Amino acid sequence: MYQRVNFSDFRQAFHNHDRGNQFSYEGLKALFDYLEEQEQDTGEMELDVIALCCDYVEYKDFQEFKEDYPSIDSMDQLRDETTVIEFKDGFLIEAF
Repeated sequence: MYQRVNFSDFRQAFHNHDRGNQFSYEGLKALFDYLEEQEQDTGEMELDVIALCCDYVEYKDFQEFKEDYPSIDSMDQLRDETTVIEFKDGFLIEAF
């Protein structure tokens, strides 16, 4: 059984799973928009908050990212390695 989820529901689901601080508001909105776009191409998906928290990581800037992945030298190289979801004050990556 599926239920249509808007951004408010999506955000509330993270709070309900004690993951309300996992992503910034802007990061969570960017993730929601990205997943909605993916649904248009691949069909409906299940909202699994824990899986999303494991699969995506938010960074404020490239320097912060480099602390975790020193072998990646540029945003272009990062985009070649994984999904990058950019937004005004940072970006999310699909963990790899």
